[in-house]
Amino acid sequence: MSRSLRISVFACTVALVSCLAARAADTPAKPAPKHAVLTGQAAFTDAAHEAPGIRRHLTVADLPAPAPEQSVDNGPTLVPRPADTWPIAPKGFKVELYATGLDNPRLLRTAPNGDIFLAESESGKIKVFRGVGPDGKPLQTSIFADNLHQPFGVAFYPSGANPKWIYIGDTDGIVRFPYKNGDLTASGAQENLAALPGGGRLRGGGHWTRDLIFSPDGSKLFASVGSHSNVDDADTHPEEFHRADVLQFTPEGKFVEVYASGIRNCVGEAINPITGELWCSTNERDGIGNNLVPDYVTHVQEGGFYGWPWFYMGGPGGGKQDPRHPGKHPELQAKVITPDVLLNPHFASLEMLFYQGSQFPAQYKGDGFAAEHGSWNRAHRGGYEVIRLPMHNGRATGEYEDFLTGFVLPDGKVWGRPVGVTQAKDGSLFVSDDGSRSIWHVSYTGK
Repeated sequence: MSRSLRISVFACTVALVSCLAARAADTPAKPAPKHAVLTGQAAFTDAAHEAPGIRRHLTVADLPAPAPEQSVDNGPTLVPRPADTWPIAPKGFKVELYATGLDNPRLLRTAPNGDIFLAESESGKIKVFRGVGPDGKPLQTSIFADNLHQPFGVAFYPSGANPKWIYIGDTDGIVRFPYKNGDLTASGAQENLAALPGGGRLRGGGHWTRDLIFSPDGSKLFASVGSHSNVDDADTHPEEFHRADVLQFTPEGKFVEVYASGIRNCVGEAINPITGELWCSTNERDGIGNNLVPDYVTHVQEGGFYGWPWFYMGGPGGGKQDPRHPGKHPELQAKVITPDVLLNPHFASLEMLFYQGSQFPAQYKGDGFAAEHGSWNRAHRGGYEVIRLPMHNGRATGEYEDFLTGFVLPDGKVWGRPVGVTQAKDGSLFVSDDGSRSIWHVSYTGK
């Protein structure tokens, strides 16, 4: 049997199992037609009901009351990828295995010359992948730098065709190396620019990823720092100082301000190329229900407050009080900003980007993509996919669409967990997956 036929058989099996399982799930019983938009309670889903082309639109009006009794520890059971199993993309797209056997592959970023940079966070390495050979594999692979401290974010400075520096977001600080196009290894010593709070699992606990991105004019360096905890009161826990924030620095590493606060864990940062705004792909809190609190993707307002830990998104009237902090900070309630795109709760939304290529069909131009690592605090698994975020003139529609799925087997076991997503110079996408320790290459062929 050919691989394409095996993939089709697997997709049909997933669809059949999904329909049978739906009677017991709190999600829609029938898959939606392509581009149908599921709203209201039908917009809550799980991995068994994800399929390319299905769109969902959650609003704050759809959110249930807190239900902490629903909180479960349902982390994924990781298994090797079966030989006949492959990620599932929309019709007309091709998915190839670009690299595998990697060590904790996390964030991906594309250099101006087209090289793909990968953070192998646990091993402290930044790797470079160059080109695509006839076999679909890299033409060259190199370790650009090592002995780093759980590196994650990667940014090139200044913007444009000829950067002079590559910035790395270590878990405990911002560092940079001299860089020119084509460098496969660092040509100079590491320069330590600024310390960052926390320091990750090995250096203080809590969320450890630190993404970096520059403003369009290059004057501002944004560093995202996740919270130390799930929902500790930041008033009484000094370890939360300058955490659950986006911090602003100069390119030389001087701290300027807390650019935005109350964002529990802005894992992935991106600049909207149409509006110039900073956007974040965010992990929200756990412990108060299967369908609460939604993860989200949003533009980030300077001085904006997004609720954590005392509130969560609540609509025009402001935030809803987290029941674990009754009566705290009533003066902040009306200041809570509702995010642009509400995702399903506990998706663990990680890296994001805005598509600017020309390989994909024209309707994809300007849309967002985000990697959903997958839930643990939910009875029915959610996430484990790459999603598309439809945009109109640089503004989110509020919907999201399943784009790359199939990382969860019909029995609920998990073989893949998307983390990073980056656009190649030819307009294709690369997706890192720390479940199968791989990088996937997604291109459009029209076939």
